Amino acid sequence: MSKARSRWAIDLRPLSIASYRRMWIGSAFQNYGYQFTAVAVPVEMFSLTRDSFWVGLLGVAALVPLLVFGLWGGALADALDRRKLLIVGSWVLWLGTLGFLVQSLAQWDQPWLLLVFTAVQSTAFALTNPTRSAIIPRLVPPHLVPSANTLSFTTGEAGVVLGPLTAGVIFATWNLSTALPIAYACDALLFTVGMWSTLRLPPIPPAEKAAKAGLRSVVEGFRYLAGAPVLLLSFAIDIIAMTIAMPRALFPEIADERFGGGAAVGWLFSAIAIGSVLGGLTSGWIGRIRRQGLALVGAVVAWGVLVGLAGFAHSLWLMVVVLALAGAADLVSAVFRHSILLVYAPDQMRGRLQGAMTVVVAGGPRLGDLRAGATAALWGVGLAFSGGGFVAAGLAIALALVFPALTRYRSPDIEPDPRPAVAPEPISSAS
Repeated sequence: MSKARSRWAIDLRPLSIASYRRMWIGSAFQNYGYQFTAVAVPVEMFSLTRDSFWVGLLGVAALVPLLVFGLWGGALADALDRRKLLIVGSWVLWLGTLGFLVQSLAQWDQPWLLLVFTAVQSTAFALTNPTRSAIIPRLVPPHLVPSANTLSFTTGEAGVVLGPLTAGVIFATWNLSTALPIAYACDALLFTVGMWSTLRLPPIPPAEKAAKAGLRSVVEGFRYLAGAPVLLLSFAIDIIAMTIAMPRALFPEIADERFGGGAAVGWLFSAIAIGSVLGGLTSGWIGRIRRQGLALVGAVVAWGVLVGLAGFAHSLWLMVVVLALAGAADLVSAVFRHSILLVYAPDQMRGRLQGAMTVVVAGGPRLGDLRAGATAALWGVGLAFSGGGFVAAGLAIALALVFPALTRYRSPDIEPDPRPAVAPEPISSAS
Protein backbone atom coordinates (compact mmCIF):
# COMPACT_ATOMS: atom_id res chain seq x y z
CA MET A 1 0.00 0.00 0.00
CA SER A 2 2.76 2.45 0.91
CA LYS A 3 4.58 1.64 -2.34
CA ALA A 4 1.39 2.28 -4.32
CA ARG A 5 0.86 5.60 -2.57
CA SER A 6 4.42 6.71 -3.32
CA ARG A 7 3.91 5.66 -6.92
CA TRP A 8 0.75 7.70 -7.50
CA ALA A 9 0.47 10.33 -4.75
CA ILE A 10 1.76 13.84 -5.38
CA ASP A 11 5.42 14.38 -4.40
CA LEU A 12 5.58 16.72 -1.37
CA ARG A 13 9.37 16.82 -0.95
CA PRO A 14 9.76 20.41 -2.28
CA LEU A 15 7.65 21.64 0.68
CA SER A 16 10.52 20.75 3.02
CA ILE A 17 12.37 23.78 1.59
CA ALA A 18 11.19 26.83 3.57
CA SER A 19 11.54 29.42 0.80
CA TYR A 20 9.64 27.33 -1.73
CA ARG A 21 7.01 26.43 0.89
CA ARG A 22 6.26 30.09 1.65
CA MET A 23 6.03 31.00 -2.03
CA TRP A 24 3.76 28.00 -2.60
CA ILE A 25 1.41 29.06 0.25
CA GLY A 26 1.28 32.66 -0.90
CA SER A 27 0.67 31.71 -4.51
CA ALA A 28 -2.15 29.37 -3.47
CA PHE A 29 -4.00 32.18 -1.66
CA GLN A 30 -3.30 34.65 -4.44
CA ASN A 31 -4.56 32.29 -7.14
CA TYR A 32 -7.68 31.52 -5.12
CA GLY A 33 -8.45 35.21 -4.70
CA TYR A 34 -7.81 36.04 -8.34
CA GLN A 35 -10.48 33.58 -9.44
CA PHE A 36 -13.17 35.77 -7.88
CA THR A 37 -12.13 38.50 -10.31
CA ALA A 38 -11.68 36.04 -13.19
CA VAL A 39 -15.35 35.06 -12.87
CA ALA A 40 -16.74 38.48 -11.93
CA VAL A 41 -15.26 40.40 -14.87
CA PRO A 42 -16.77 38.30 -17.72
CA VAL A 43 -20.06 38.03 -15.81
CA GLU A 44 -20.16 41.82 -15.41
CA MET A 45 -19.21 42.34 -19.06
CA PHE A 46 -21.95 39.98 -20.29
CA SER A 47 -24.51 41.63 -18.01
CA LEU A 48 -23.62 45.06 -19.43
CA THR A 49 -23.51 44.09 -23.11
CA ARG A 50 -25.47 40.79 -23.42
CA ASP A 51 -22.89 39.82 -26.06
CA SER A 52 -20.20 37.09 -25.87
CA PHE A 53 -18.14 39.07 -28.39
CA TRP A 54 -17.55 41.74 -25.72
CA VAL A 55 -16.55 39.00 -23.30
CA GLY A 56 -14.05 37.83 -25.90
CA LEU A 57 -12.64 41.39 -26.14
CA LEU A 58 -11.44 40.99 -22.56
CA GLY A 59 -8.96 38.52 -24.03
CA VAL A 60 -7.65 41.17 -26.42
CA ALA A 61 -7.28 43.68 -23.58
CA ALA A 62 -5.17 41.13 -21.70
CA LEU A 63 -3.19 39.94 -24.71
CA VAL A 64 -1.64 43.24 -25.82
CA PRO A 65 0.16 43.92 -22.49
CA LEU A 66 1.24 40.27 -22.39
CA LEU A 67 2.92 40.60 -25.78
CA VAL A 68 4.72 43.80 -24.81
CA PHE A 69 5.58 43.24 -21.16
CA GLY A 70 5.81 39.44 -21.09
CA LEU A 71 9.03 39.42 -23.13
CA TRP A 72 10.42 42.47 -21.35
CA GLY A 73 9.46 41.03 -17.98
CA GLY A 74 11.39 37.86 -18.79
CA ALA A 75 14.46 39.93 -19.71
CA LEU A 76 14.16 41.84 -16.42
CA ALA A 77 13.95 38.53 -14.53
CA ASP A 78 17.35 37.56 -15.97
CA ALA A 79 18.93 40.96 -15.25
CA LEU A 80 17.54 41.97 -11.82
CA ASP A 81 16.97 40.49 -8.40
CA ARG A 82 13.90 38.33 -9.01
CA ARG A 83 12.49 38.93 -5.54
CA LYS A 84 12.44 42.72 -6.01
CA LEU A 85 10.88 42.43 -9.45
CA LEU A 86 8.18 40.12 -8.08
CA ILE A 87 7.33 42.65 -5.34
CA VAL A 88 6.90 45.52 -7.84
CA GLY A 89 4.72 43.46 -10.16
CA SER A 90 2.57 42.27 -7.26
CA TRP A 91 1.77 45.82 -6.20
CA VAL A 92 0.61 46.70 -9.73
CA LEU A 93 -1.55 43.57 -9.84
CA TRP A 94 -3.19 44.54 -6.54
CA LEU A 95 -3.92 48.08 -7.85
CA GLY A 96 -5.73 46.57 -10.84
CA THR A 97 -7.95 44.57 -8.48
CA LEU A 98 -8.76 47.73 -6.53
CA GLY A 99 -9.77 49.37 -9.81
CA PHE A 100 -12.36 46.66 -10.43
CA LEU A 101 -13.63 47.06 -6.87
CA VAL A 102 -14.01 50.86 -7.10
CA GLN A 103 -15.85 50.82 -10.44
CA SER A 104 -18.28 48.17 -9.16
CA LEU A 105 -19.00 50.11 -5.97
CA ALA A 106 -19.54 53.33 -7.95
CA GLN A 107 -21.71 51.43 -10.49
CA TRP A 108 -20.12 53.24 -13.44
CA ASP A 109 -21.29 50.40 -15.74
CA GLN A 110 -18.79 51.14 -18.51
CA PRO A 111 -17.48 48.17 -20.53
CA TRP A 112 -14.33 50.06 -21.50
CA LEU A 113 -13.34 50.36 -17.83
CA LEU A 114 -13.34 46.57 -17.55
CA LEU A 115 -11.02 46.44 -20.56
CA VAL A 116 -8.67 49.02 -18.99
CA PHE A 117 -8.33 47.28 -15.61
CA THR A 118 -7.95 43.93 -17.37
CA ALA A 119 -5.01 45.45 -19.26
CA VAL A 120 -3.47 46.74 -15.99
CA GLN A 121 -3.67 43.30 -14.37
CA SER A 122 -2.30 41.67 -17.50
CA THR A 123 0.70 44.01 -17.45
CA ALA A 124 1.48 43.04 -13.87
CA PHE A 125 0.97 39.36 -14.62
CA ALA A 126 3.42 39.64 -17.52
CA LEU A 127 6.07 40.84 -15.05
CA THR A 128 5.34 38.47 -12.19
CA ASN A 129 4.63 35.16 -13.91
CA PRO A 130 7.98 34.60 -15.68
CA THR A 131 9.76 35.85 -12.58
CA ARG A 132 7.92 33.48 -10.25
CA SER A 133 8.52 30.51 -12.55
CA ALA A 134 12.20 31.31 -13.03
CA ILE A 135 12.63 31.44 -9.23
CA ILE A 136 11.68 27.78 -8.71
CA PRO A 137 14.98 26.24 -9.95
CA ARG A 138 16.83 28.62 -7.59
CA LEU A 139 14.83 27.37 -4.59
CA VAL A 140 14.81 23.61 -5.20
CA PRO A 141 17.45 21.19 -6.56
CA PRO A 142 17.12 20.09 -10.22
CA HIS A 143 15.72 16.62 -9.50
CA LEU A 144 12.77 18.21 -7.62
CA VAL A 145 11.85 20.73 -10.35
CA PRO A 146 9.09 18.52 -11.90
CA SER A 147 7.64 17.87 -8.43
CA ALA A 148 7.76 21.57 -7.53
CA ASN A 149 6.05 22.46 -10.81
CA THR A 150 3.37 19.85 -10.17
CA LEU A 151 2.73 21.20 -6.67
CA SER A 152 2.50 24.76 -7.97
CA PHE A 153 0.15 23.85 -10.80
CA THR A 154 -2.03 21.63 -8.62
CA THR A 155 -2.57 24.23 -5.91
CA GLY A 156 -3.07 26.88 -8.56
CA GLU A 157 -5.79 24.77 -10.13
CA ALA A 158 -7.28 24.12 -6.69
CA GLY A 159 -7.75 27.87 -6.48
CA VAL A 160 -9.41 27.79 -9.89
CA VAL A 161 -11.82 25.19 -8.47
CA LEU A 162 -12.64 26.83 -5.17
CA GLY A 163 -12.62 30.44 -6.39
CA PRO A 164 -15.28 30.12 -9.10
CA LEU A 165 -17.40 27.83 -6.92
CA THR A 166 -17.31 30.40 -4.12
CA ALA A 167 -17.99 33.16 -6.64
CA GLY A 168 -20.94 31.13 -7.93
CA VAL A 169 -22.38 31.01 -4.42
CA ILE A 170 -21.93 34.78 -4.14
CA PHE A 171 -23.74 35.41 -7.44
CA ALA A 172 -26.51 32.98 -6.48
CA THR A 173 -26.99 34.61 -3.05
CA TRP A 174 -26.90 38.34 -3.85
CA ASN A 175 -28.06 40.42 -6.76
CA LEU A 176 -25.41 41.44 -9.28
CA SER A 177 -24.81 44.97 -7.97
CA THR A 178 -23.97 43.53 -4.54
CA ALA A 179 -22.19 40.35 -5.64
CA LEU A 180 -19.66 42.09 -7.89
CA PRO A 181 -18.01 44.28 -5.21
CA ILE A 182 -18.01 41.34 -2.77
CA ALA A 183 -16.14 39.20 -5.31
CA TYR A 184 -13.58 41.92 -6.06
CA ALA A 185 -13.08 42.65 -2.34
CA CYS A 186 -12.39 38.96 -1.63
CA ASP A 187 -9.65 39.01 -4.26
CA ALA A 188 -8.05 42.14 -2.80
CA LEU A 189 -8.08 40.67 0.73
CA LEU A 190 -6.65 37.25 -0.17
CA PHE A 191 -3.91 38.89 -2.22
CA THR A 192 -2.24 40.13 0.97
CA VAL A 193 -1.11 36.57 1.81
CA GLY A 194 0.64 36.36 -1.55
CA MET A 195 2.37 39.66 -0.88
CA TRP A 196 3.57 38.38 2.51
CA SER A 197 5.14 35.30 0.92
CA THR A 198 6.89 37.42 -1.70
CA LEU A 199 8.38 39.73 0.93
CA ARG A 200 9.72 36.68 2.82
CA LEU A 201 11.66 35.29 -0.15
CA PRO A 202 15.48 35.38 0.08
CA PRO A 203 17.38 37.68 -2.32
CA ILE A 204 17.65 36.03 -5.74
CA PRO A 205 20.27 38.02 -7.67
CA PRO A 206 20.86 37.45 -11.39
CA ALA A 207 23.24 34.72 -12.54
CA GLU A 208 26.85 35.52 -13.35
CA LYS A 209 27.35 37.22 -16.72
CA ALA A 210 23.65 38.00 -16.88
CA ALA A 211 22.61 40.13 -19.84
CA LYS A 212 21.27 43.63 -19.30
CA ALA A 213 17.51 43.97 -19.80
CA GLY A 214 16.72 45.50 -23.15
CA LEU A 215 15.95 44.78 -26.78
CA ARG A 216 19.26 43.00 -27.33
CA SER A 217 18.55 40.72 -24.38
CA VAL A 218 15.10 39.86 -25.75
CA VAL A 219 16.57 39.15 -29.19
CA GLU A 220 19.16 36.84 -27.61
CA GLY A 221 16.33 34.91 -26.00
CA PHE A 222 14.58 34.49 -29.35
CA ARG A 223 17.84 33.36 -30.97
CA TYR A 224 18.26 30.71 -28.32
CA LEU A 225 14.64 29.63 -28.76
CA ALA A 226 15.01 29.45 -32.56
CA GLY A 227 17.90 27.03 -32.10
CA ALA A 228 15.95 24.81 -29.69
CA PRO A 229 13.27 23.03 -31.76
CA VAL A 230 12.02 21.04 -28.75
CA LEU A 231 11.13 24.24 -26.88
CA LEU A 232 9.77 25.90 -30.00
CA LEU A 233 7.44 22.99 -30.72
CA SER A 234 6.29 22.82 -27.09
CA PHE A 235 5.27 26.47 -27.38
CA ALA A 236 3.51 25.87 -30.71
CA ILE A 237 1.42 22.95 -29.47
CA ASP A 238 0.28 24.96 -26.45
CA ILE A 239 -0.78 27.82 -28.73
CA ILE A 240 -2.91 25.33 -30.67
CA ALA A 241 -4.48 23.93 -27.49
CA MET A 242 -5.33 27.24 -25.86
CA THR A 243 -6.13 29.45 -28.85
CA ILE A 244 -8.39 27.04 -30.71
CA ALA A 245 -9.91 24.89 -27.96
CA MET A 246 -10.31 27.18 -24.92
CA PRO A 247 -14.10 27.57 -24.31
CA ARG A 248 -13.92 29.96 -21.32
CA ALA A 249 -15.53 33.01 -22.98
CA LEU A 250 -18.62 30.91 -23.73
CA PHE A 251 -19.30 29.95 -20.10
CA PRO A 252 -21.50 32.96 -19.16
CA GLU A 253 -23.74 32.46 -22.21
CA ILE A 254 -23.96 28.67 -21.81
CA ALA A 255 -24.68 28.99 -18.08
CA ASP A 256 -27.45 31.49 -18.81
CA GLU A 257 -29.08 29.76 -21.80
CA ARG A 258 -28.60 26.03 -21.07
CA PHE A 259 -28.52 25.88 -17.28
CA GLY A 260 -30.52 28.86 -16.03
CA GLY A 261 -27.65 31.00 -14.74
CA GLY A 262 -26.97 31.35 -11.01
CA ALA A 263 -24.34 29.01 -9.59
CA ALA A 264 -23.97 27.20 -12.94
CA VAL A 265 -21.42 29.75 -14.11
CA GLY A 266 -19.23 28.96 -11.10
CA TRP A 267 -19.32 25.24 -11.87
CA LEU A 268 -18.35 25.82 -15.50
CA PHE A 269 -15.42 28.06 -14.59
CA SER A 270 -14.32 25.48 -12.01
CA ALA A 271 -14.77 22.33 -14.07
CA ILE A 272 -11.44 22.31 -15.92
CA ALA A 273 -9.57 23.08 -12.72
CA ILE A 274 -11.34 20.29 -10.82
CA GLY A 275 -9.80 17.81 -13.21
CA SER A 276 -6.41 19.51 -12.96
CA VAL A 277 -6.45 19.17 -9.17
CA LEU A 278 -7.41 15.50 -9.30
CA GLY A 279 -4.74 14.94 -11.93
CA GLY A 280 -2.18 16.66 -9.75
CA LEU A 281 -3.09 14.68 -6.64
CA THR A 282 -2.45 11.44 -8.55
CA SER A 283 0.67 12.72 -10.33
CA GLY A 284 3.36 10.65 -8.62
CA TRP A 285 4.02 8.92 -11.95
CA ILE A 286 4.86 12.15 -13.82
CA GLY A 287 8.41 12.43 -12.49
CA ARG A 288 9.23 8.96 -13.83
CA ILE A 289 8.26 9.68 -17.46
CA ARG A 290 11.26 10.11 -19.75
CA ARG A 291 9.38 10.46 -23.07
CA GLN A 292 8.10 13.85 -21.92
CA GLY A 293 7.63 15.23 -25.45
CA LEU A 294 5.40 12.35 -26.52
CA ALA A 295 3.44 12.61 -23.26
CA LEU A 296 2.96 16.35 -23.87
CA VAL A 297 1.52 15.74 -27.35
CA GLY A 298 -0.80 13.00 -26.06
CA ALA A 299 -2.10 15.23 -23.28
CA VAL A 300 -2.86 18.09 -25.71
CA VAL A 301 -4.74 15.77 -28.07
CA ALA A 302 -6.79 14.42 -25.15
CA TRP A 303 -7.54 18.00 -24.05
CA GLY A 304 -8.92 18.94 -27.49
CA VAL A 305 -11.06 15.82 -27.91
CA LEU A 306 -12.59 16.16 -24.44
CA VAL A 307 -13.38 19.85 -24.90
CA GLY A 308 -15.08 18.95 -28.18
CA LEU A 309 -17.20 16.29 -26.48
CA ALA A 310 -18.14 18.64 -23.63
CA GLY A 311 -19.70 21.06 -26.10
CA PHE A 312 -22.45 18.55 -26.85
CA ALA A 313 -23.54 18.24 -23.20
CA HIS A 314 -26.91 19.69 -22.21
CA SER A 315 -26.63 18.43 -18.64
CA LEU A 316 -24.60 20.66 -16.34
CA TRP A 317 -23.06 17.76 -14.46
CA LEU A 318 -22.11 15.90 -17.64
CA MET A 319 -20.39 19.01 -18.99
CA VAL A 320 -18.56 19.50 -15.68
CA VAL A 321 -17.34 15.87 -15.68
CA VAL A 322 -16.06 15.97 -19.27
CA LEU A 323 -14.40 19.36 -18.77
CA ALA A 324 -12.78 17.97 -15.61
CA LEU A 325 -11.25 15.14 -17.63
CA ALA A 326 -9.96 17.78 -20.06
CA GLY A 327 -8.49 19.66 -17.12
CA ALA A 328 -6.56 16.57 -15.98
CA ALA A 329 -5.03 16.33 -19.45
CA ASP A 330 -4.21 20.05 -19.34
CA LEU A 331 -2.40 19.64 -16.00
CA VAL A 332 -0.22 16.89 -17.45
CA SER A 333 0.66 18.96 -20.51
CA ALA A 334 1.49 22.02 -18.38
CA VAL A 335 3.82 20.10 -16.07
CA PHE A 336 5.74 18.50 -18.93
CA ARG A 337 5.94 21.76 -20.88
CA HIS A 338 7.38 23.73 -17.96
CA SER A 339 9.66 20.93 -16.82
CA ILE A 340 11.15 20.60 -20.31
CA LEU A 341 11.86 24.34 -20.37
CA LEU A 342 13.32 24.63 -16.86
CA VAL A 343 15.65 21.65 -17.28
CA TYR A 344 16.55 22.30 -20.93
CA ALA A 345 17.42 26.00 -20.58
CA PRO A 346 20.40 27.49 -18.65
CA ASP A 347 19.61 29.75 -15.68
CA GLN A 348 20.74 32.94 -17.45
CA MET A 349 18.10 32.28 -20.14
CA ARG A 350 15.23 31.08 -17.94
CA GLY A 351 13.67 34.47 -17.32
CA ARG A 352 13.50 35.37 -21.00
CA LEU A 353 12.21 31.96 -21.99
CA GLN A 354 9.66 32.10 -19.17
CA GLY A 355 8.64 35.50 -20.55
CA ALA A 356 8.05 33.92 -23.94
CA MET A 357 6.23 31.07 -22.17
CA THR A 358 4.03 33.61 -20.37
CA VAL A 359 3.08 35.18 -23.70
CA VAL A 360 2.18 31.73 -25.03
CA VAL A 361 0.52 30.21 -21.96
CA ALA A 362 -1.38 33.30 -20.83
CA GLY A 363 -1.80 34.92 -24.24
CA GLY A 364 -3.14 31.78 -25.88
CA PRO A 365 -6.30 31.59 -23.72
CA ARG A 366 -6.89 35.32 -24.32
CA LEU A 367 -6.81 34.76 -28.06
CA GLY A 368 -8.96 31.71 -27.37
CA ASP A 369 -11.50 33.99 -25.67
CA LEU A 370 -11.63 36.17 -28.77
CA ARG A 371 -11.86 33.15 -31.06
CA ALA A 372 -14.67 31.62 -29.00
CA GLY A 373 -16.64 34.86 -28.72
CA ALA A 374 -16.30 35.69 -32.42
CA THR A 375 -17.22 32.21 -33.68
CA ALA A 376 -20.17 32.05 -31.27
CA ALA A 377 -21.45 35.36 -32.65
CA LEU A 378 -21.17 34.01 -36.22
CA TRP A 379 -22.20 30.34 -35.93
CA GLY A 380 -23.58 29.78 -32.46
CA VAL A 381 -22.19 28.72 -29.13
CA GLY A 382 -22.38 24.96 -29.77
CA LEU A 383 -20.19 25.00 -32.89
CA ALA A 384 -17.78 27.46 -31.29
CA PHE A 385 -17.37 25.11 -28.31
CA SER A 386 -17.11 21.65 -29.90
CA GLY A 387 -15.55 22.66 -33.20
CA GLY A 388 -12.63 24.36 -31.49
CA GLY A 389 -11.81 21.27 -29.43
CA PHE A 390 -11.79 18.81 -32.30
CA VAL A 391 -9.84 21.13 -34.62
CA ALA A 392 -7.19 21.66 -31.94
CA ALA A 393 -6.74 17.90 -31.46
CA GLY A 394 -6.31 17.38 -35.20
CA LEU A 395 -3.78 20.18 -35.55
CA ALA A 396 -1.76 18.87 -32.58
CA ILE A 397 -1.49 15.45 -34.23
CA ALA A 398 -0.49 17.03 -37.54
CA LEU A 399 2.21 19.15 -35.88
CA ALA A 400 3.69 16.12 -34.13
CA LEU A 401 3.78 14.11 -37.37
CA VAL A 402 5.33 16.87 -39.49
CA PHE A 403 7.88 17.97 -36.84
CA PRO A 404 8.78 14.87 -34.78
CA ALA A 405 11.55 16.50 -32.68
CA LEU A 406 9.16 17.02 -29.75
CA THR A 407 7.86 13.45 -29.65
CA ARG A 408 11.46 12.17 -29.75
CA TYR A 409 12.56 14.26 -26.75
CA ARG A 410 13.59 12.36 -23.64
CA SER A 411 14.30 14.04 -20.32
CA PRO A 412 17.82 13.58 -18.91
CA ASP A 413 18.37 11.36 -15.90
CA ILE A 414 19.00 13.90 -13.15
CA GLU A 415 20.70 12.63 -10.02
CA PRO A 416 19.62 14.11 -6.68
CA ASP A 417 21.84 17.03 -5.66
CA PRO A 418 22.38 17.23 -1.89
CA ARG A 419 23.46 20.87 -2.06
CA PRO A 420 20.86 23.59 -1.36
CA ALA A 421 19.58 25.51 -4.38
CA VAL A 422 20.04 28.82 -2.54
CA ALA A 423 22.07 29.81 0.47
CA PRO A 424 20.56 28.47 3.71
CA GLU A 425 18.20 30.88 5.43
CA PRO A 426 18.67 31.82 9.05
CA ILE A 427 16.43 29.82 11.38
CA SER A 428 13.30 31.77 12.19
CA SER A 429 10.18 30.90 14.09
CA ALA A 430 8.19 32.52 11.25
CA SER A 431 9.34 29.87 8.79
